[in-house]
Amino acid sequence: MNEALLRSLTPSVLGILVRRGADFAAAEDAVQDALVEAVRVWPADPPRDPKGWLVTVAWRRFLDATRADAARRRREDLVDEEPAPGPAPTVDDTLQLYFLCAHPSLTPSSAVALTLRAVGGLTTRQIAHAYLVPEATMAQRISRAKRTVSGVRFDQPGDVATVLRVLYLVFNEGYSGDVDLAAEAIRLTRQLAAAIDHPEVAGLLALMLLHHARRTTRTAPDGSLVPLAEQDRARWDTTSIAEGVEILQAALARDRLGEFQAQAAIAALHADAPTAEETDWVQIVEWYDELARLTDSPVVRLNRAVAVGEADGPRAGLAALAALNDSLPRHAAVAAYLHERDGDLATAARLYAEAAHKAPNLAERDHLTRQAARLNARRCR
Repeated sequence: MNEALLRSLTPSVLGILVRRGADFAAAEDAVQDALVEAVRVWPADPPRDPKGWLVTVAWRRFLDATRADAARRRREDLVDEEPAPGPAPTVDDTLQLYFLCAHPSLTPSSAVALTLRAVGGLTTRQIAHAYLVPEATMAQRISRAKRTVSGVRFDQPGDVATVLRVLYLVFNEGYSGDVDLAAEAIRLTRQLAAAIDHPEVAGLLALMLLHHARRTTRTAPDGSLVPLAEQDRARWDTTSIAEGVEILQAALARDRLGEFQAQAAIAALHADAPTAEETDWVQIVEWYDELARLTDSPVVRLNRAVAVGEADGPRAGLAALAALNDSLPRHAAVAAYLHERDGDLATAARLYAEAAHKAPNLAERDHLTRQAARLNARRCR
């Protein structure tokens, strides 16, 4: 490397850059960069025209630096134009997505299934379990719903009833412990209640709060299920219960009864009882009668049979149960409980074992298995 040559060329190259329009300081920096590059490159690949090479490289470095400086100034100008720092508005379009998925072109059941899958994040198996249908059937229903809406514009939101149904199923799936979605369902239902003056929206919010208030007592430290009658009521969230009851009372006062209000009324009666023995089962049966009238649901009638068994005795409960299809989920568990109350331990143990075999999750299966083992142990004494 001929350092003397580089030193001799430096003034000439610097002068050329200044004549081309570069200010002296920027030109000097560019020439220095070109000299550093020459020291790196020339020993292996010396140029035929050293001065021309230096001028070309220095000018390119000057242009790059000029562009970088201009870009920096533009960024600084944009920062100066930005509004003063402060809290940014929160945009949450989840509830809007619920309404859009509940599209008028879909049947209510298909809209619910699609929303649960696309927005709620539930699996096809979980949705099928909520609807009491085989997983393959639900998969076909969701596929048909996707095909139906694939060519339509999502500019016509669905109705409130469908969105409420979705929120209720999301809450139930979260409350079961399989997927923790209960808090999110409550949050969205609060948003909906703040936006829409509708007694069933209020009824659903009250129902969620009343159920959620008991959540921490539903399982023991080892994960096993704790039946309602055995839960530690001192650990129930009294703030949520009070809020739920207040919301429910305001909704019922409007005299536009719906299924969520009726369910919330049943939950409120359970929450109001200081002990399991003091539960007003007669009034709960009356509310189940209202709920059955509103929904004609076999699951509601199954739960009503339990309430009848508590209010009028286990044989009355078994008579109510006899009118229902024994293929209903948890039918065997209800029958086992009522037979145990009636003193038929052998039948109860057999039915608990049968119910355990059909249980939808491990926690419930273990609970029912322990119930069967407990009764079998009593019979052997």
